[in-house]
Amino acid sequence: MKELFEKKQDWTEAEIQQIEYSMLKGILGCRSVEAVEAAITYASYLNFTGITNGNYPVFLNILTVRNHAVIDALLGTRDPFLFMSSIQPNYFIVSTCFAILTKYRKAEIYPKTLGIILGVFQTTYNSPLDGYKIYPPSVADINALGKHLNEEKGQDDLLNRSILDILDKLASLEGQNVDEDMEDLAVHSHNIRNNFFDSKKRLVDVIPEVQLRLEPNLDKDVLPRDRKPLAEVEQPAQ
Repeated sequence: MKELFEKKQDWTEAEIQQIEYSMLKGILGCRSVEAVEAAITYASYLNFTGITNGNYPVFLNILTVRNHAVIDALLGTRDPFLFMSSIQPNYFIVSTCFAILTKYRKAEIYPKTLGIILGVFQTTYNSPLDGYKIYPPSVADINALGKHLNEEKGQDDLLNRSILDILDKLASLEGQNVDEDMEDLAVHSHNIRNNFFDSKKRLVDVIPEVQLRLEPNLDKDVLPRDRKPLAEVEQPAQ
């Protein structure tokens, strides 16, 4: 019983790291102004250090943060489509990007976040067969990609056009006679493109309706406080 009231004297490195990890998760949850501001500072630091082959998983993790101010801080002035261009695509990167698209509801994902992911796919599947060897998308993955098409904006919208181009690359795998899964994803990619372009058809005819359903009560992003230069704050009142 006495041990229950004794303060912990020793902490292992693993225990300390677990505490730090839990606190960082709280920051990236962005549920308070303070957390958002801390997340913005963290993302800005990542932008400063730059993405490398040794740290890209941390950058991918930031893409799961649903707060546009944090993503803006991560990107800085960089083009979202080129943000990951210095990193050679691999299974982990591509599968993580598809997982992020699956996680986000339709119209929930921040356009710049979507742009980063589409940039990865453009690089990966520019040569469709080589891309398939890196990561073979499933039909579910193709649905996760296709559901982010905006039928109201048409093909001239940059994000729509990018998704359609990627689907076109994947559709070109039809008839390669590599395996049945490749044929299925190629045909499905073609069908999604076809339904988008055909005014008499809709995406809901090829993508499960539940995935295309809009969430009417999305939580709004928690915004950071407005900051003013210290000199401006310290100016004496007139």
